[in-house]
Amino acid sequence: MVFRKLPGVSASGMGLRLSQKFVFLLFLSGLVTLCFGALFFLPDSVRLKRIFLSKNENPAVTVGSDNELSKKVPGDPEHLRAGLKGGEGANVKLKVSRKPSVTHGARTVERSVGSRAQDERSPARAQEPAARDERVTSAAHNGERASAYSYEAFKKCLLKPALGKNKGTPSDSETLQRREKVKEIFKQKVVELGEKLLPAFNTPTGIPRGVINLGSGTSWSWGWASAGSSILAEFGTLHLEFLHLSQLSGNPLFTEKVMNIRKLLNKIEKPHGLYPNFLSPVSGNWVQHHVSIGGLGDSFYEYLIKSYLMSDKTDQEAKKMYYSAMEAIETNLVQKSPGGLTYVAEWRGGILDHKMGHLACFSGGMIGIGADDGPTEQRQHYLDLAAEITHTCHESYSRSATKLGPEAFRFDAGAEATATRLSDRYYILRPEVIESYMYMWRLTHDPKYREWGWEAVEALEKHCRVDAGFSGIRDVYASTVSHDNMQQSFFLSETLKYLYLLFSDDDLLPLEDWVFNTEAHPLPVIRKTCLQEHGAKHDHGQTDLE
Repeated sequence: MVFRKLPGVSASGMGLRLSQKFVFLLFLSGLVTLCFGALFFLPDSVRLKRIFLSKNENPAVTVGSDNELSKKVPGDPEHLRAGLKGGEGANVKLKVSRKPSVTHGARTVERSVGSRAQDERSPARAQEPAARDERVTSAAHNGERASAYSYEAFKKCLLKPALGKNKGTPSDSETLQRREKVKEIFKQKVVELGEKLLPAFNTPTGIPRGVINLGSGTSWSWGWASAGSSILAEFGTLHLEFLHLSQLSGNPLFTEKVMNIRKLLNKIEKPHGLYPNFLSPVSGNWVQHHVSIGGLGDSFYEYLIKSYLMSDKTDQEAKKMYYSAMEAIETNLVQKSPGGLTYVAEWRGGILDHKMGHLACFSGGMIGIGADDGPTEQRQHYLDLAAEITHTCHESYSRSATKLGPEAFRFDAGAEATATRLSDRYYILRPEVIESYMYMWRLTHDPKYREWGWEAVEALEKHCRVDAGFSGIRDVYASTVSHDNMQQSFFLSETLKYLYLLFSDDDLLPLEDWVFNTEAHPLPVIRKTCLQEHGAKHDHGQTDLE
C-alpha cells in the first residue's frame, strides 16, 4: 500500500500526523483536479467528455464536407463558402476562439465530425439540421432567398424622397442654424483628436514618432523600426487629413506641422533622388537605404500628388516633389520582365530586389491620376505606364488558381508575377489592385477594367465568402482554399468601395471634386476662391439652399 512507503505511518494503525494528513489530502485533490481538467482537452468526439461535460457549449459553425476536410491541414479554420452545395458528405463542425490575434491563422480550432455526433441523437433530430442546412445553402447558391434585400425595391416603396425636396435643408434660417450647431459638435471631436496627436511632433526635427498615448501624450517609435526611426509611409501620410483639419477648425497649426515635414524632406539629401523608408526623428537623417513604393513607403508618394489635387492644383511644391520622385522611381525602380511585364522593384542600398508587393499595386492608379498634370511631353507616357503596371498586377491575379493575387510576387529565377515563397502566397482582401482598376476606368473608360473588377468579385464570392462575411485565404495557388478566419477592416472601407465606384457612373464622387485618402475616405477639393466668395455671402446673411 501507499501508506507503507510514507515515513511515520504504521501499517496497522494507519496513524497520520496532522501535517501528513494535510499533505496527503492536498496531493489527492490535485490529482482529482488534474484528471477532471484533462477532460477539457479531449476531442469533442470522446464519449468520456460528453458524459461529464455539458453539451450546451458555444454554437459551432457548420462547414464543409468530408471530401474537403481530407484536403485540409488538421486544425485549419476554413469555412465553406455560401455557393457550395450541401449534402455531399458528413458535416464538419468548426469552433473558433474569439481571442484576438496578431498573426494570421492563430485561432484555436476544434472539430467534430457530424457522423459521430449523430450517434448521440435520435434519427429524426439528426436529419432535421442537415435538411435545414441543405435548404439554406441551396437557396443561397441559387439566389432564391425570400428575404434577399433589393435596394431598387426599397426606393420604390418610399413615400417621399429620402433626402427631401431640398436635400434635407430646412426652409427656415433658425432651424438651419440649429442643425449647423449639431454638426459643429461630430466636428469638435475631430479637432480634439487632431490636437491629441500633436505631442507626437515634439521631436528635435518635427518628424512625428510612430506611436502615441492619447491620454499622456507620450510618444515613441515602433520597436521593430530600425534605430528608433519613423516610417516614411506614416509621417508622410498626414498631409491631406491635417490640411482638412485646419480647414474645419480654422487652426493653421495642423497645416504647419505637415508643412514642416515637407520642408525637412526637401532639405535633406536623397540617394539618387529616392526617399528611403526610415528616417530618424532625432537627427533628421535616413537610417537605412531601403526604398519601396509598397509597404513602408507607398502612401507618401500618393499624398504628394493628392495634396496637389486637393489644393485645386495650387500646391506647386507638392507637384514638384511628386514629379521629381516619379523621375527617380522610373530611373531606378521601374523594370521590364523578360515576358514584357512592367513592374516596380524595391531598392536596398543600390541593389534591386525584383519583387513587387500587392501594396505597390496602388501605383497604377496613382500614376494615372497624376498623368494629366505632368510635363506635356510626358502625359501620355505616364498614362501608358499606369496601364502597364495595372496590367502586371492583374496578371498576378490571373496566374493564380483562385484568380486572386498574392501578398508579393517576383520577377527572378524564371518567375513572372507569381509568388515563389510560401510566406507570400496569402491574400487578405487587399484593395490596391481594384483601386487601380477604378482609377484607370475613370481615366480611360476602357471596358477591360470593369471586366477585371468583375473577375475579382467572382473570385471573392467563390473563395472568400464564409458564413459570417469574407475571409482572407492562405494560398492563392491552392485549388482548395484555406481561410485565415479574418475580415480586415479595409475590405469594407476600400475594397468594396472601389468596386462599387468601378461599377458606378463617374459623377458619383467625381474626381474633380473629391480626393480619396489612403483609406478611401473622400475629402473635398479645397477651392479657396470659391469658398471665400460663398463665405462672404454667408457673412451678409445670404443662404444658398443648393
